[in-house]
Amino acid sequence: MIRLLKLWVLLGILLFASAAHASKSFVLTDLSGVNHRLSDYRGKWVVVNYWATWCPPCLEEVPDLVNLYDGRKDQDLMVFGVVFEYKNLEEVERFADDMLMSYPIVLGNERIVSEIGSAAVLPTTYIFNPQGQLVKVRRGLINRQYIEELMADSTR
Repeated sequence: MIRLLKLWVLLGILLFASAAHASKSFVLTDLSGVNHRLSDYRGKWVVVNYWATWCPPCLEEVPDLVNLYDGRKDQDLMVFGVVFEYKNLEEVERFADDMLMSYPIVLGNERIVSEIGSAAVLPTTYIFNPQGQLVKVRRGLINRQYIEELMADSTR
């Protein structure tokens, strides 16, 4: 029983350290070559959505993310799409264009995974509050309502 308790405490410490690491900062370079730092968006919620062109739930969530971004980008929200497991740049650009993805698109790599978090499940979304702290990791499908409720709940 003591051994199990120690294991849970160690797991908690590792998860906390991972979240703390992710919330320090990161740099994302979009397809236009623009560098985006988490600190550039202090005062805004930052949504980092990992996706792939072959992923049906990813296709399903993109319209909600586009609508959310387009409606709030000048106020209190920034969205990044980080693509993993793609064939080539042309495939990514074509997909982003076909899906009308208006938010910055970033090519995923190991550096991003080490700075933000795992891409083992697609889609996965990392949500940072306006202070730059990681407040939610959502593995699987996400929608606009979920994100807006999370944002609203934090102000109560």
